[in-house]
Amino acid sequence: MTVKTATGAAAPMPKTAGPAKRGFRAWLNKRMPVDKFLADQVTEYYAPKNFNFWYFFGSLALVVLVLQLVTGIYLTMFYKPGEATAFDSVQFIMREVDWGWLIRYLHTSGASFFFIVVYLHMFRAFLYGSYKPPRELLWLIGMLMYLALMAEAFMGYVLPWGNMSFWGAQVIVNLFGTIPGIGPDLVLWVRGDYGIADATLNRFFSLHVAAVPLALLGLVALHLVALHEVGSNNPDGIEIKEKVGADGRPLDGIPFHPYYTVKDFVGIGVFLVLLAIVVFFVPTFGGLFLEPPNWEPANPMSTPEHIAPVWYFTPFYAILRAVPDQRMGALLMLIALLAFLFVPWLDRSPVRSMRYRGWLSRGALAIFALSFIVLGYLGLQPAEGLYVVLARIFAALYFAFFFLMPLYTWLDPVKPVPERVVYHAH
Repeated sequence: MTVKTATGAAAPMPKTAGPAKRGFRAWLNKRMPVDKFLADQVTEYYAPKNFNFWYFFGSLALVVLVLQLVTGIYLTMFYKPGEATAFDSVQFIMREVDWGWLIRYLHTSGASFFFIVVYLHMFRAFLYGSYKPPRELLWLIGMLMYLALMAEAFMGYVLPWGNMSFWGAQVIVNLFGTIPGIGPDLVLWVRGDYGIADATLNRFFSLHVAAVPLALLGLVALHLVALHEVGSNNPDGIEIKEKVGADGRPLDGIPFHPYYTVKDFVGIGVFLVLLAIVVFFVPTFGGLFLEPPNWEPANPMSTPEHIAPVWYFTPFYAILRAVPDQRMGALLMLIALLAFLFVPWLDRSPVRSMRYRGWLSRGALAIFALSFIVLGYLGLQPAEGLYVVLARIFAALYFAFFFLMPLYTWLDPVKPVPERVVYHAH
């Protein structure tokens, strides 16, 4: 409806105020902008319309984090940190607590699934260049989350106080002694004693259930804030914010809800089925998720036949053992971890996605993925003979991926990147 103005021009009829919203939701939104937050972060957050299979793993990582927190809280109700009580309390959970075995297996299997999901999430970032500008900070926060997750997993691995937990802690904590000058004092401070003992368990327990999870949750929040500020990357590596319609919305984007929330629930359903199969049928996963020596109490007088960390640490453990000098091995292991932080500045390619890169970048990524998997296998084997030779070869390939990245990404021929995202059926 229109009305005539004083000049005779037609003008739209002013809208009358609608009925005031009432009820608890209206009361809550006056005091806390819940609806505005959901609109900004979910219903009106536009994501690229060409997400594929690789984009399941971000939401799955959040699901596993919640699973670990919930099961971890339940376990702490019955776990007793202490040299004389830790192992027996875990056995009590497994045998006497109602559904305790299920909670414990969900937690131990969840830790392995957490790393599987995170490693696939990181591989997707390499695949589509999700670390390149303007997402450098997003990548750095993600890598800090990865380091915090490794610390959390290591301390949680020690808490059951099985024999492999004890000797694994001996090996890893002693690595701090290789730091020049402060090494011996730092080892003593970490252990809280002259050996891995009661004080160590108490320290690791407090860090595992309080300090590191709080830091991890804070980093997750920062990761999500940074993600929503710069927007999600996509398989084509195109910035959808640069092409908007008359309404200001990205032409190549769709609302995250309901489109991707529904899609993520499908991925979560498949993930939970796989997790259930492992938990109910193969909870130890052939000794990879729970090693046989960890069913025996810690014994300083009985060393396991072969000391090896849990599988998600073994690529770095293989690098540690690839050289005979322990100090050099520890330095190489540290470099192998920290190298990830510099990837946004090492990659000189003018395009993001591997779809539009040449054979040099594709081959380098394939060799890196293969070397990481092979190093993971070698880290589970004895450090002798052919295993050591192979560890040195694949460690060299691992480091070459990072150190040669400025060269091969600069020389690599690239294909023209389309102006709009390309939808590929999947």
